[in-house]
Amino acid sequence: MNITFRQLRAFASIARHHSFSKAAAELHLTQSSLSGLIKEMEKQLDMRLFDRTTRQIHLTEAGERLLPHANKVLNDMQLMSHEVHDLQDYHQGKVRIAAPQQLSAFSIPRLIRLFKEAYPDIQVTLIDCSIEEVASHVQMLEADIGLGPDLLHSNDLMQTRLFRSSFGLVVRADHPLADSKALTWQDLNEGDLITVQAPFADHINEKLPLDIRTRLFRSDYQVNFLSTALGMVKEGLGITMALGYAKSWVDEQGLVMIPIHEPQIGYEFLLYKHRQRSQTPAMKSFENFLLKASKDWLLHI
Repeated sequence: MNITFRQLRAFASIARHHSFSKAAAELHLTQSSLSGLIKEMEKQLDMRLFDRTTRQIHLTEAGERLLPHANKVLNDMQLMSHEVHDLQDYHQGKVRIAAPQQLSAFSIPRLIRLFKEAYPDIQVTLIDCSIEEVASHVQMLEADIGLGPDLLHSNDLMQTRLFRSSFGLVVRADHPLADSKALTWQDLNEGDLITVQAPFADHINEKLPLDIRTRLFRSDYQVNFLSTALGMVKEGLGITMALGYAKSWVDEQGLVMIPIHEPQIGYEFLLYKHRQRSQTPAMKSFENFLLKASKDWLLHI
């Protein structure tokens, strides 16, 4: 048996997309070339990997069992590729950071600026993504360090606690609650709450008593991005909730953020690293800088 790296990539890509055409586009191959790689692989294994119909493609039982092994080989090869690249690029220094879109917009740029002032020769690449994808980027070795909430993740990842950020209510300056120093969830009125979709809304729902969440989460407005929710609040269409790290941007919009207690709901934010990823000097420098920052200005957001 002589399975090639190209065949494994083709197999994994088709299994991920359930499509020869999408896999071919991802791998920059023609569909005939891609099909040839799979046919040759199936011939060498003496078993079918996919059941094909005119509309759908499914893994066979053999394909299902072999896919985790193929992904592990591909992951190990990518790890080796990154290690070689870092050895070649040792003196220049690069670090890739994955962080949720909101944190990337409101806090990470300042962190990067301060880091660049201290380490001007280290190049920092920011991967802004959904809150659920942070750990995945580190798992797939697309990021060296992840900064995200404490969600389920692979055993391949190590985590270090950085800071906690809690939800506050965001209102216009002329709103009746705007002068409040702190609120409870009971203080929120029903009917005008603009909610940001999962995972934030789901996370809050899980923490609140049934009577409160039933009363609050009847919003006519449910949006995907905090920027949209803040824009609607600014136009007087309702109120919304945001994590504390967005307060500076809330202030810039002329809006008011009020802490919400009883219960205080938020996220623990963690630093993620891959257990098998050798740490470069650039990664170590950024990690140390981030840990110090989490005890300084990040703790106050």
